[in-house]
Amino acid sequence: MYTDPISDFLTRLRNAQAVGHETVSVPGSKLKLAIAKLLEREGFVGAIKEVSDGVKKSFEVTLKYNDKEPAIRTITRISKPGLRVYRGADELPRVLSGQGIAIVSTSAGIMTNRDARRRRLGGEILCEVS
Repeated sequence: MYTDPISDFLTRLRNAQAVGHETVSVPGSKLKLAIAKLLEREGFVGAIKEVSDGVKKSFEVTLKYNDKEPAIRTITRISKPGLRVYRGADELPRVLSGQGIAIVSTSAGIMTNRDARRRRLGGEILCEVS
């Protein structure tokens, strides 16, 4: 059993894109679904389809490619269960000079570093995507 479901989700995305899969199935949770929807809104992945097998819920993420190159070049977990990383609004990272995003868990929900900075919210930096 894995202890970090967010890392597992990011690794599934990374591995599926490395071998050129069109979709990847992920065990469901509200947090992972919020991250996936944020990635969809930012243009890193395609559609997200929720799948239900009775009690077990999962969702399927359609991966995006640009001329056979994955839309997600790098996706890195920042805050881990053994070392949480929190930053204030002024200390949020700029990923690739603004070309990438950092996904931040704030008191107002999951959002990008740009949205959090604009709303003057700090929080836990979950991962960086470029």
